[in-house]
Amino acid sequence: MRRLFALFLCLFALPASADVFPFETPSGNIDCYVGLSRNSSDITCSIWDRSGPPARPAPADCRVGWGHTFEMGDRGPVRMRCDPGLRNFSQSSQMPYGRTEDFGGITCTSERTGLTCRNRTGHGFFLSRRVQRVY
Repeated sequence: MRRLFALFLCLFALPASADVFPFETPSGNIDCYVGLSRNSSDITCSIWDRSGPPARPAPADCRVGWGHTFEMGDRGPVRMRCDPGLRNFSQSSQMPYGRTEDFGGITCTSERTGLTCRNRTGHGFFLSRRVQRVY
């Protein structure tokens, strides 16, 4: 149990000056964590149930959990992580369908068709049960 907690702290450690805002889509199938600091922002989103192929082929060293977790900063490309994702069991807020939010250089739109997030350099991702895309 202690190892799992230590792993959690290492994977999701953010600078002390950052604020973290969790949110989920109304379906509960996508959980996101937004980190906001004075000079930058980042987002990590995990999709739980997906039926389509992953947005990118899995690296050879990834044996489990590929295609569920996407992360990016307010600039630069999207990264996919080799892990099964971290389920948000807290009382996070829901981003209702039809809403667009700006998180310091990252803009996300929640729609019935899925969640789209883009950063200020045009990179981003779209997540839905059937399709996951990286821009």
